[in-house]
Amino acid sequence: MTMNKETRTLTMPIELRASENDESKQVIVGYALKFNSESEDLGGFVEIIDPSALNGADMSDVRGLFNHDPNMVLGRSKSGSLTLEVDEFGLKYIIDPPDTSFARDLAFSMGRGDIDQSSFGFGITYDGDEWKYDEKRDIYVRKINQFHSIVDVSVVTYPAYQATESVVAQRSLEDYKQNQEEIRQAKVREEERKLKQKQIEIELELF
Repeated sequence: MTMNKETRTLTMPIELRASENDESKQVIVGYALKFNSESEDLGGFVEIIDPSALNGADMSDVRGLFNHDPNMVLGRSKSGSLTLEVDEFGLKYIIDPPDTSFARDLAFSMGRGDIDQSSFGFGITYDGDEWKYDEKRDIYVRKINQFHSIVDVSVVTYPAYQATESVVAQRSLEDYKQNQEEIRQAKVREEERKLKQKQIEIELELF
């Protein structure tokens, strides 16, 4: 089955830090995702990522990009210029950017605070999420239990529009709603069947 890629943007800021190996160099540090942290409204639903969701996920060749642009590669896990660390908070990344003009310009803009958000691209397994409806808040909650893979982590100028970010999840939500409606209708039919059966039993008792 083909994996559908999704993207999400975190509101947590990213930052430039001096490299532990070479203090004259700066690295980009941030979190691609956080566990047990409810997202903002993604268009009628919110998301929560289970702490075990990364267990078994493919993170063997993750790219560090600027604005999800494959032509603007800042690092890559396969080459060692992108490091990924899973801790109690989520998935932390450290990018050792190249000495290129666009990377230097990006570092300058980040240093001024003009660019301070990150996004990540991912896919989940076929049955890797579950949905629930929160009646008190009138909103659906999607819990991601198992990632298939993390595709990229990106420094972004603008967060992606919610409709763009959540289009795959929206389809999953519609499937969930349809399934719930089918279950509801099946229960109604069963109740009608039981009521009709009861009426027949009562009529038979009258004869």
